Amino acid sequence: MTVRVVIVDDQALVRAGFRMVLDSQPDLEVVGEAIDGADALRVLARTEADVVVMDIRMPTMDGVEATRRLCAERPTGGPRVLVLTTFDTEADAFAALQAGASGFLLKNVPPEELLAAIRVVAQGDSVVAPSITRRLLDRFAGQLGAAPSGDPRLAQLTEREREVLLLVAQGLSNAEIAARVHVAEATVKTHVGRILAKLQLRDRVQAVVLAYESGLVTPGG
Repeated sequence: MTVRVVIVDDQALVRAGFRMVLDSQPDLEVVGEAIDGADALRVLARTEADVVVMDIRMPTMDGVEATRRLCAERPTGGPRVLVLTTFDTEADAFAALQAGASGFLLKNVPPEELLAAIRVVAQGDSVVAPSITRRLLDRFAGQLGAAPSGDPRLAQLTEREREVLLLVAQGLSNAEIAARVHVAEATVKTHVGRILAKLQLRDRVQAVVLAYESGLVTPGG
């Protein structure tokens, strides 16, 4: 299966570099480019895509707002967003995850990691490493949005699903969770799938965000 990619960046040289890397792969195809978030929404309105590689800092409309609008317009079945950031824009990256992005990478990531991330996102998974998830959430979860007030959707979870969500929110991988609760990794994967379905979330990154926003987990705790 060919993964269709749209590249969104206000720098022509960056877009050209990404296109060169992606076009070298037989299973990846660049089907569109955009110079900012507003342009991206116009391109995606007429272009079928699987993954959007989205810069954050852009004029007219930034990547966070474009991600929010895209995910709101197509809550299911739309292209998945992989945002790009630098070391000094972690807050923006977290905001993009809140908006519905499936993960993020640093702009100086090696080409092979970018390619792998696009494939992972296209398959419906997240590319945010557990250690990065922990760092971002511990630093910014208490600074973004209103104070935690609970979420009624959490009442749908079983005791084991709630336990698994807590461990996911701490940044543990499926294998680490399996070792912690003494079940098979496949069982953890099933629990995570049920959690996402019940909470109507796109992926485990969104589950982590919800856990912090709802107060189920607190930064540093």
